[in-house]
Amino acid sequence: MSRSGCILIVDDDNDILTAGRLLLRRQFADVITCREPERVPDLLANHEIDAVLLDMNFGPGESSGDQGLVWLQKILDIDPEAVVVMITAHGNVDTAVEAMKRGATDFIAKPWQNEKVVATVSAAVKLRRSRVETETLRKANRVLLEETASGTDRIVGKSAPMKQVLKMVKRAAPTDANVLILGENGTGKELIAREIHRRSARSDRVFLSIDMGSISESLFESELFGHRKGAFTDAGEDRLGRIQAANGGTLFLDEIGNLPLHLQTKLLSVLEQRRVTPLGSDQAQDFDVRIVAATNVPGSHLRDASRFRPDLLFRLNTVEITIPPLRERRDDILPIARHYAERYSRKYGGTLRTFSAAAETALRAYDWPGNVRALRHAVERAIILADADILEPEDLQLDHASHAAVEPAALAGQANLNLDHVEKETIQKALRKHGFNISRAANELGLTRASLYRRMEKHDV
Repeated sequence: MSRSGCILIVDDDNDILTAGRLLLRRQFADVITCREPERVPDLLANHEIDAVLLDMNFGPGESSGDQGLVWLQKILDIDPEAVVVMITAHGNVDTAVEAMKRGATDFIAKPWQNEKVVATVSAAVKLRRSRVETETLRKANRVLLEETASGTDRIVGKSAPMKQVLKMVKRAAPTDANVLILGENGTGKELIAREIHRRSARSDRVFLSIDMGSISESLFESELFGHRKGAFTDAGEDRLGRIQAANGGTLFLDEIGNLPLHLQTKLLSVLEQRRVTPLGSDQAQDFDVRIVAATNVPGSHLRDASRFRPDLLFRLNTVEITIPPLRERRDDILPIARHYAERYSRKYGGTLRTFSAAAETALRAYDWPGNVRALRHAVERAIILADADILEPEDLQLDHASHAAVEPAALAGQANLNLDHVEKETIQKALRKHGFNISRAANELGLTRASLYRRMEKHDV
């Protein structure tokens, strides 16, 4: 069996150093001995030390243990994650306990028992590796959080309705209050959720998004609550649930309005108790997350007890923010369009594209049923396909929609048999019929949820 680990023994007794080296080198790859504690800083700098065995006293006549406490502090100042095991005389246990209060991991009493020493040092090495792994993960998470934050689209909008939304965000974000965000598809609900997280005291922790509408009912508990190995047929290993994965941070529950009633009950129970029990386990575990939820379902439908549990709604909407559709904040259309024109001009390596006066008029006149998402796609498509640097109305491919908006009488009673148009209208009718419940609409249309989402994306619904 291969050995690993590096142990540093610091003691002024040569017999202790020799005995420790002979004992521990059978278990570990490297054992370094040191008589002078003044050498410790250099040894820590030049070696990857997994555990330090540190004597409490150095020099003849010393018995107070003060020297050991001083060097313990110096070691922890150099490496706060260092694992230090104190070596003490049998009758000086009180001093060793004091050392543990100051950061030592454990202590060994002289004369020692070999089995006890090996067990104690092995545990210390495991602790050190765990600390290193945790710190590595923490640094990786910090980098990921920074990358995620820098890659997040910024909120563009200075209209009166958006100023009111951002005012509510500014007030709610620093608190731990749960927030419910209402708005049509494409209005930017996740963007607002991320802004709440960014402005909160949890901004340096994880922001985890869950599409509640895309999780199948059979996997709901496993995904959210986690499971233990063997909890069901395919559970080959332990799995951390999304709720625990977001511990300390913000959990964004998107499409919460599409969650069936019986699953709403399970979610409510967990949120009320602030404890989650993984499948296959009988031990509940505490969690600390801030809940931000969102739905495209109208508020009136959420308040229908036959569709959504009132007690769950009460739990989620301590603060309720409604994002108005783009057609109700037309002052934001051009700033958003210019923002994406600049972004996609850079992305596709061309010169900065701008809009003609006619194109800007067309942008403002269009009702944008797909909201900001549809506007973004229209601008990106225009940047890719247009020949000139000045974008015209035809580049935005909004002609038929604009005519429908400004000349409804001319088209009254005229059937539009274009297949894309018929498909779009059918999807819209199904969504309205079922209160924008994606699962029910998809079922009536004979589609899977994923297929319906793709078609909604295609038609900017």
